[in-house]
Amino acid sequence: MSELPVTAADVAAARSRIRGLTLRTPLVPATELSRRCQVSVSLKLESIQPTGSFKVRGAASKLTSLDPEVARRGVVTASTGNHGRAVAHVAARSEVPATICLSDNVPAGKVAALEALGCELIVGGDSQAAALETAAEIVAERDATLVHPFDDVEVIAGQGTMALEVCEDAPDVSTLLVPLSGGGLAAGIAVAAKTSRPGTRVIGISMERAAVMAASLDAGHPVDLPEEPTLADSLQGGIGRDNATTFPILAALLDEVVLLDEQAIWDGMRHAFDAHRLILEGGAAVGIAALLTGRIDLARDHHVVVVATGANAEADHVAALAQGATTAPTA
Repeated sequence: MSELPVTAADVAAARSRIRGLTLRTPLVPATELSRRCQVSVSLKLESIQPTGSFKVRGAASKLTSLDPEVARRGVVTASTGNHGRAVAHVAARSEVPATICLSDNVPAGKVAALEALGCELIVGGDSQAAALETAAEIVAERDATLVHPFDDVEVIAGQGTMALEVCEDAPDVSTLLVPLSGGGLAAGIAVAAKTSRPGTRVIGISMERAAVMAASLDAGHPVDLPEEPTLADSLQGGIGRDNATTFPILAALLDEVVLLDEQAIWDGMRHAFDAHRLILEGGAAVGIAALLTGRIDLARDHHVVVVATGANAEADHVAALAQGATTAPTA
């Protein structure tokens, strides 16, 4: 692991920098899942972070790594919603100008949440890749700093701080189930967990619809796929043909990838609400969903930790959960 672009030392340094900007989130027993799976299951509740998702860890890590003079020129990012909200939140706390670029595919609720933070918001383009191109143009025009949503050493290190907490609170952890998109979270967790607890499995969970990192790992190199509507909208987007950090880390360290259909994702959201009264967006519920489908081989497990990454579900999905809907709504 010493030859990978992110190290355990990077994660430890990030942890020191982000104190006060992020929460140490609780690890709570998932009693019903443990009963069904016949193994101890816990949920890591990143959904209660200040911006409603784990993304604040990576944003705080990146912004606190900047020289103050550089930071004053502003930061720019592209996002499917949660990363942009995290960057805007940390930037506001640090009095740093922030510009967030979104594609037309970002749900209305996530756009509204960003508007409320007072950042500069630019919406346009048919994909996350298009939003990243817009962000790169703005960075060049303004001599600002790009806060990449995943392909950045400091962002990945920040996300990895979550695994340090898990390993301290559950030293018997045997498997971590991690939502998989661009790979910043899975890469950071894999580096930190496998250093702290060698032998720990890290399994990436994504949707069947245009799971770009899964397709890239299968191909042996980064590939592109057109985005498709999905309940797991926070997992949408490409990984970049020039991906220099998350792809090589995950190619080396990720143990398995599981892909889920839309009904399975809804069942995960449904279970979180019914069993825990938790509101989880689709991309945050995929770990629960994977366990419910029986797709995870638990034969050698003793403690499985599911990373519940975000609470920023759309209002119509929350209403459907409250009304008891069992069939997945149209994404």
